[in-house]
Amino acid sequence: MCEEQTVSLVDVLEEDEELEEEASAVLAGSDSDHCSYPQGYVKRQALYACNTCTPKGGEPAGVCLACSYKCHEGHDLFELYTKRNFRCDCGNRKFTELQCKLHPEKDEVNSLNKYSHNFFGVYCTCSRPYPDPDDQVEDEMIQCVVCEDWLHGRHLGCVVPDCVELQEMICESCMNKNPFLWTYAAQLAVPGTAVQLKEEMRAEESNTSVAAKEEKVDDVIEPTCKRSREDAVLSCRFEELQVLGQKRAQSGAVFWPPAWRSSLCSCSTCQERLSEAGLSFLLDESDTVLAYENKGKNSEQRQPGHDPLMSALDNLNRVQQLEIIHGYNDMKTELKDYLQRFATEGKVVTPDDIRQFFDQQSRKRRRVDAGSFYCT
Repeated sequence: MCEEQTVSLVDVLEEDEELEEEASAVLAGSDSDHCSYPQGYVKRQALYACNTCTPKGGEPAGVCLACSYKCHEGHDLFELYTKRNFRCDCGNRKFTELQCKLHPEKDEVNSLNKYSHNFFGVYCTCSRPYPDPDDQVEDEMIQCVVCEDWLHGRHLGCVVPDCVELQEMICESCMNKNPFLWTYAAQLAVPGTAVQLKEEMRAEESNTSVAAKEEKVDDVIEPTCKRSREDAVLSCRFEELQVLGQKRAQSGAVFWPPAWRSSLCSCSTCQERLSEAGLSFLLDESDTVLAYENKGKNSEQRQPGHDPLMSALDNLNRVQQLEIIHGYNDMKTELKDYLQRFATEGKVVTPDDIRQFFDQQSRKRRRVDAGSFYCT
């Protein structure tokens, strides 16, 4: 008989807080009241695609956070998390039967926007929806910082490292489209699989033995002026890495440690290379999702009492708003009180315990609904 799956009180409460903080960070970084179109191509913002207005088979389109609330309330929306350099499409030519309520005067198309299959609700190389009702495998999805597609961990072709939320990932497809990135990956990226680590160790041992032989052959110290001239020649960080040689297998997605972008070469030649590849944003550390989320958290802290998650209530009448707010607060208080009993008694919380709580809430709700609740 298999052991019953259990979860601690701390796990439940911490996960709830983490989800709230993550959602708040994403939404607080965008304006929930005004269409972002007048801002032009926004550096990074929360985006949605409307399956009701622009279904598969038509032209892809994305709408900003405010338009998802004001113009597409009740529609079938795909949450795209965040995208860079995007201008809101709401109400433009792609929306044949909808006019933007917040900023109706828009160009027919936003020619610099970039779209992918994400805008039709599918992700990864497997082109499946998320959540996927037919997928029984528990797997996290990770966003590529270049193409911004979301990929299943099992489809990355590499071992997903620990603390992945603090790292950035570039998928194998984007690495191969920009092969110069492999040079950086050999020295800057998070180590890959065990096989790759062994290859690196063998290469390092080989380099060490070669260096030892060279020291025996030539023990003469070079003149300082000669070293200075060579240092000037090797002022390009990318060329320095090329001289060190390739030590990493060029396959699978690549994970990069925090602040890795600051190690990229920014000489004129490398800037031009990145620009031609459409990757100039890699030199901008404020482009990262982490920087965007931190901006959202700071913005939320500067506005005490303002919760962007409550903006969706704006489209409801006062009675509906009060019912939802009171109901949510009551349920949250009762859930914490319910779980507190387990903590006091030193017991673990099982899935059956959680189901029992919500069954009780459902029965309680039916009793309330049996009578009428009015608020003036």
